[in-house]
Amino acid sequence: MARRCAPLGSSWGQQAERGRRGPLAGRLKPRNINRHFEQLCERAEVRQIRVHDLRHSCATLLYDQGVPLERIQDVLGHSSPTVTKSIYVEATRRVQQDAVDRLCFLFDA
Repeated sequence: MARRCAPLGSSWGQQAERGRRGPLAGRLKPRNINRHFEQLCERAEVRQIRVHDLRHSCATLLYDQGVPLERIQDVLGHSSPTVTKSIYVEATRRVQQDAVDRLCFLFDA
């Protein structure tokens, strides 16, 4: 059974933008988030990636699991499914084509 994530609530984004309330008061600045994420990658001994790359990973994993583009659009906050499709679906197809192209040597005699 799929696990459900708790909604952030409508006030979360407003508080984060102001950065004045709650336990994160003022710490939700891009440089702080990036710095913390880099430290997490180091501790986990994984390759450094950008925080923004997590969006791409999320979209690709959702798409590969058969989630409709409209739902992925909602998760990522895109203005339309066309934006989501043009960025993520096309990238996934290129990766798939590259993988197939690498197998061509098996059939070249």
